[in-house]
Amino acid sequence: MTEVETASAAATGIAMATEKAAKELSPEEERVLIRDIALTAEANTKEGDSFFLITQKWWQHWIDYVNQDQQPNNSNNNEGSSSVSGNSDSNGVGNSKRPSGIDNSDLISDGPAEDANSDDGVEIHDTLLEGRDYVLLPQQVWNLLYSWYGGGPALSRKVINSGLSQTEFAVEVYPLRLQLLVTPKGDRSTIRISKKETIGELHRRACEIFHLNLEQVCIWDYYGHRKHALMNDMDKTLDDANIQMDQDILVEVLNNVNDTVVTDGTSIIDNGFADKEATSVLLEPSKSSLSIAGGLSANKIASKGYSAEQLQNQTLGYPSKESDNNFGNSGVSTRGTFGGLTGLLNLGNTCFMNSAIQCLVHTPEFARYFREDYHQEINWQNPLGMVGELALAFGELLRKLWAPGRTPVAPRPFKAKLARFAPQFSGYNQHDSQELLAFLLDGLHEDLNRVKHKPYVNSRDADGRPDEEVADEYWANHIARNDSIIVDVCQGQYKSTLVCPVCNKVSVTFDPFMYLSLPLQFATTRSMTITIFTCDGSALPSTCTVTVPKQGRYRDLIQAVSNACSLKQTEEIKLVEIRNHLIHRFLDDSFVSLSTIKDDDHLAAYKIQKSAKGNVLLQLIHRRQEQETSDAQRWKPFGTPLVSSLSCDDVIRSGVIQTIVQTMLTPLLKEGIEYSDDSDPSTSGMARDPSDHGSGKVDTNCASTSINKVLPKLPLQLVDESKTCIDLSAGDEKAINLSAMSHVVVYLDWKSKLLEKYNINYLENLPEVFKYGPITKKARTEPLSLYTCLEAFLREEPLVPEDMWYCPQCKEQRQASKKLDLWRLPEVLVIHLKRFSYSRSMKHKVETFVNFPIHDFDLTNYVADKRSSRSQLYELYALTNHYGGMGSGHYTAHIKLLDENKWYNFDDSHISPINEEDVKSAAAYVLFYRRAKSDTSGTSSAGSRRARDKTSYKH
Repeated sequence: MTEVETASAAATGIAMATEKAAKELSPEEERVLIRDIALTAEANTKEGDSFFLITQKWWQHWIDYVNQDQQPNNSNNNEGSSSVSGNSDSNGVGNSKRPSGIDNSDLISDGPAEDANSDDGVEIHDTLLEGRDYVLLPQQVWNLLYSWYGGGPALSRKVINSGLSQTEFAVEVYPLRLQLLVTPKGDRSTIRISKKETIGELHRRACEIFHLNLEQVCIWDYYGHRKHALMNDMDKTLDDANIQMDQDILVEVLNNVNDTVVTDGTSIIDNGFADKEATSVLLEPSKSSLSIAGGLSANKIASKGYSAEQLQNQTLGYPSKESDNNFGNSGVSTRGTFGGLTGLLNLGNTCFMNSAIQCLVHTPEFARYFREDYHQEINWQNPLGMVGELALAFGELLRKLWAPGRTPVAPRPFKAKLARFAPQFSGYNQHDSQELLAFLLDGLHEDLNRVKHKPYVNSRDADGRPDEEVADEYWANHIARNDSIIVDVCQGQYKSTLVCPVCNKVSVTFDPFMYLSLPLQFATTRSMTITIFTCDGSALPSTCTVTVPKQGRYRDLIQAVSNACSLKQTEEIKLVEIRNHLIHRFLDDSFVSLSTIKDDDHLAAYKIQKSAKGNVLLQLIHRRQEQETSDAQRWKPFGTPLVSSLSCDDVIRSGVIQTIVQTMLTPLLKEGIEYSDDSDPSTSGMARDPSDHGSGKVDTNCASTSINKVLPKLPLQLVDESKTCIDLSAGDEKAINLSAMSHVVVYLDWKSKLLEKYNINYLENLPEVFKYGPITKKARTEPLSLYTCLEAFLREEPLVPEDMWYCPQCKEQRQASKKLDLWRLPEVLVIHLKRFSYSRSMKHKVETFVNFPIHDFDLTNYVADKRSSRSQLYELYALTNHYGGMGSGHYTAHIKLLDENKWYNFDDSHISPINEEDVKSAAAYVLFYRRAKSDTSGTSSAGSRRARDKTSYKH
């Protein structure tokens, strides 16, 4: 069916549905009809079409109602707010009643309409979010729903062109709100007008409101109550004139119809137009060529077809350098005042995004770059990029934030692009500001990579060559494939040295970095708590806390535990991690780093006899019955497993295993309970010496009760190599073949009667390796130097087991030692303080105060390359802060405006000045440093640096 036929069918459907409204359509008929009409309407959307806001609450109710008979596996939900073909996530599906009349009252502001001349005569709330508060429906869909349900009020908004090439459509949910001031009368009025309307239409509206003639007035861009530009180009749009939300417009009434006013306030005669030379001194607001400003819906309605080449060849109206005022030599335009003090609206837990964006847009090199004609550097074909869309969205947002004005910007279009290319940041949950920053830097680099066809490069190992030669070779290879403003400004290089622990092979590489993630690591030791179990029944389980080197290995922990429990010469320690009441892993590799053990892990240490040839380990797993359903129970593990060494040949008797398990459990026997009443030769046993498997004597050194006490026979099951359970309680002489087993797993099923005879509390509540508490937290608030954090980052340490290194000499995976050195530092050094640690069951934030320098951050002694004569001093100009705990915290930014030499706090839409001494706090999270005392600045410095780097490769 063609589009014309589809549209015709949809129109016929509307007419039939309207006629049938009195009889009430079935939910399925409503759903199908609305779906078809919505798809047709959106496919044929054009500029000037109307879309209607409808409250999300009512829309969701209707979605539930029309989908109540649909099965979940039939869901075919289309993308977009007007999709009605899929199932709702609401729990009410299947029981939804028909909605009552449409009620948009929760979208409407309580106050009177600001523009009495507006079409709908109502004003909506300023903070509405699409998808949370409202959805947008094509006019045909609204008309049909209104004919069925009634209600209202109708909230109509127009479709406008947007995007770089003006080929994308968006709904202007929030038209410009302007304050019209009349002089000399002093009258004022507020109007709503589309940013796509012309200055001529603004003239007409102003004259209509104040009952003036067109020949009587001059209209000025009156931002900040200063005349910035005479608005006399009647065909120019308000968007192109850079008119901002909530700004003032001066309507100047002339005494003589032939008079007009120039910048100094004098009058001249020239048929109502100002002399060109007189007006040329006015600063022309720069065109925001990507503008989707001040309140467009983030919902993309439709897109015309265009190619990358068409976008690439389009001429943009960027401001000239001559008309720009300086921001630290950044070329950022202002209207006679300092720019950069524009906040970002919080769209719902988007403070993490706002803080990171403000730091980036206040980086002088980026501020100038994105205000100039950067689109020529967009790499439209880069498969690793985002087809230039991320760069365009960021550039547009930066231009808005540096545009004259103080009205907070709603970053909806940027967030929509972000969610499209990085779904992990979609929705309205709190996220990590540093993770977003890492994505933005990498994504902007790929979108702006000047290398269109990456050459193949082969990086060689150092093999004894001088570091300077190898480093330059690696950097040249990197630049041959990666060349962008991000590389120019933010990328440095570090030296990585790996040493094989077996053959001592040394491997040296030089890798680029975008930022440094520094650990908040001021302690050289670490406290760890472990529970110790004996296998010979000589003692109850006990916990001990030992101190080990923070950068130590398993051997250090094993030695510390051995000393703490007075290990005998004939004994050894088996260290394990317990997870879900089972042994998750044995920590028996002496060279593995202790950093692989998390603070919330649970460790157990077993004192066993030293292993001899033929010995295997016996693991005793405790189980008890748990109710799964009303009529079903299941044996599930609980408590802490026990371990013993089993000395045997290929075959062992079941009675021996009974004896060993009874011995391990002897310390848990309750006092004062008689066991002989329910015991007989076939169901009971004695606690025997494990070394005398057939003597029948009680080991007086093991038993915690009286000698010769009859112990209960234990319901044991052994798991053989085929995962089959063998019952060990049937008789003591049953032969078990252990020849194919590397270890023996035995289940002990604790029935209620057996639980009465043992105190199993000692097997439960295994403590964590490290438990955070008030005392520890207080100790962690001591000041920590940023230099100390950097030294911890550069300190040699072993690789984690998950990141083993393949030694080219051993031809094996090795846990090598790794050492980092800074080799080449960027113009802007971004430092991430690793305040957050993550593990399986816990997220923890380190609240330590880091004492970081604001001025003269000297890295001279930390740079391994001593050839450079460039200054290694850095100045802090921005940072993000995180307040509160994990998931519920809040991000802000402290930023220094270099032109003013003043610090400001950016808290979403609120901006306030702060003193420099207040910049430092325990909330500091990501620090932005800029190289001080450089001979040149900005992109000119970056450009000369790039020219120096491109000595060996062309692309």
